[in-house]
Amino acid sequence: MSPLITVEEACEIVTDGTHYTPKNTGNGIPFLTVKDVTDSEMDFVNCSFITTEDYIAAKEGNSAPQKGDVLFSKDGTVGKVHVVTTNRPFAVLSSLAILRPKKNTVDSMYFGHVLRSPTVLEDALKRKTGSAIRRIILSDLKKVKILLPSLEEQKRIADILDRAEALRAKRRAILAQLDELVQSIFIDMFGDPITNPKEWEICSIGALLTDVTNGLTRRRKGSDEGTDIVLRLRDIREGWIDFSDVNRISLSYQESSRYKISVNDLLFIRVNGNPDYVGRCALFEGFSEPVYFNDHIMRVKTDQSKVDGKFLVYMLNGPRGKREIALHRKTSAGQHTINQDGLGKIEIPLPPLKIQQEFAFRTASIEKLKTVHKASLAELDDLFSSLQYRAFRGELEHESH
Repeated sequence: MSPLITVEEACEIVTDGTHYTPKNTGNGIPFLTVKDVTDSEMDFVNCSFITTEDYIAAKEGNSAPQKGDVLFSKDGTVGKVHVVTTNRPFAVLSSLAILRPKKNTVDSMYFGHVLRSPTVLEDALKRKTGSAIRRIILSDLKKVKILLPSLEEQKRIADILDRAEALRAKRRAILAQLDELVQSIFIDMFGDPITNPKEWEICSIGALLTDVTNGLTRRRKGSDEGTDIVLRLRDIREGWIDFSDVNRISLSYQESSRYKISVNDLLFIRVNGNPDYVGRCALFEGFSEPVYFNDHIMRVKTDQSKVDGKFLVYMLNGPRGKREIALHRKTSAGQHTINQDGLGKIEIPLPPLKIQQEFAFRTASIEKLKTVHKASLAELDDLFSSLQYRAFRGELEHESH
């Protein structure tokens, strides 16, 4: 079994970015914060830029990462991990930790993967402090423990995980292209919904609805194994419903009668701590067993003689819908909400029903393809999680190469 060592023991340097924000010059050398970094890329286009003098000062303070370093977000969104693979000069703010692995002992790609693993992230996240801004301090990050096999074994594990991640990335890219295709069809048929160049009638959503109901308020009790699927906020994605990890509660006859979802019902998120999630919606197109919904969601029944459900969902999830939702959203005690009255006041361009239905028909085959690729991506996600779990428990070490 490989030894467990701390992040500090694995690194030559454990530091963070500048503890001040240099002036943004609009051009020059990139200066990144947490928002500019994801696991797969660094945004050198929309970030801030600093002068050469400020960069030199940052570099002298070890706040300018170099190729092979691993960035770890420690403020706000804790746990983003990015392995630096570029020689391009840049500096970072203190919200990003800079971890420089020991070159002859630790492989950077392996180190990045192990820091993303659920057990390591859990170890880091339980050390978070602060109420307004959630953060992990460097002294605690240094104490996080990782499994460290031989350098050769690290490279082998990193290669396995890299190849699995590449397959996931291809699926995500295909889904993004299919989304762009649907968007181009929408714009071609209806024009920009914000500027409404085709001068469609502007209609309040309330005039298109026949019923709006908030969901079940109670939650599953610890002893209740649950028999009925009750959708939660997390199950409502933008334009689709995720049934991969369903929540079950045993409902009474009255509850099942009141909260059952029917084909062509629209499910609309009405409350969340993140304002961007409020108003996210999906159309229910059926499932292999009855489905119900909780009180984070509104069930919306539409007048199908006036509006097509697929058109409405796409409109509400798009720029026009999001802008309208933001206008009618309310905030209280850190929660962002939209109520039934606010939903009814949302205004959208409304083309004739026949054209809406043509959009649904033209995009149906694309949506079927998306369903196939989403299922494939879910399988690849499961595979990656399994490989990750086994790798960082030492269970891949003894398998044949």
